[in-house]
Amino acid sequence: MRALIIDDEAPARAALRGLLRAHPAILPSGEADTLDQAAKRLAEGGYDLVFLDIQLRGGTGFDLVPFVQPGARIIFVTAFDAYAARAFEVNALDYLLKPVRPERLAEALRRIAGVPARPEPRTPLPTLEPDDVAHLKIDNGTARFVALRDIAAVEADENYTLVCLADGARLLVRRTLKTWEQTLPASHFVRVHRGTIVNLARYRRSDRESESTTLLHLEGLRQPVTASYRYLAELRTRLLALGRQL
Repeated sequence: MRALIIDDEAPARAALRGLLRAHPAILPSGEADTLDQAAKRLAEGGYDLVFLDIQLRGGTGFDLVPFVQPGARIIFVTAFDAYAARAFEVNALDYLLKPVRPERLAEALRRIAGVPARPEPRTPLPTLEPDDVAHLKIDNGTARFVALRDIAAVEADENYTLVCLADGARLLVRRTLKTWEQTLPASHFVRVHRGTIVNLARYRRSDRESESTTLLHLEGLRQPVTASYRYLAELRTRLLALGRQL
């Protein structure tokens, strides 16, 4: 099997390569140490197994799951055990803690024969955490990693969405508002209008415009966002959970 090693620490990659020498059936066929480099290498294909570090500079290994080719297996490798549940939610083959012990690696590799490959089509995007980074496929054909904390609001635009960043940028993205709602962390992002989701971490104040609408002022946006009456109860509840008031 051809294996990719994705880790932003050179010593960790070298240690894993050394352990794999005891398993001649696993052939290291590439490495990556940044999110952009890893996304490009994963999209190229030509591998059967991915050793994927979770904590990477600028994001997490979960951001790279959508790029893994159908049929390839994922083994997460990390120094922390807090991500174990999320790892198996995205159909990971196994979850190894650093420093990786030879016997645990052997156990993980033995599981390959008994675990089905990742299904076709690919599994849905995992639910993100507030500190995660999202990979956005922009309408002009480019792509970009964006930290969730930098997103002020997401607005529907037919089958696309307009991602409004706190620095003033507005990105037209090939993703529906429903998909955003399913993947964004509910603790910080909430729908406030039929066509709008806002980041509560950037909420500053509100103005009552009428009986049916309220204007929300968000850090980073020049213009306020309209919140409909039907969403105010949920909005108020979410804000209170963050220690804020509508």
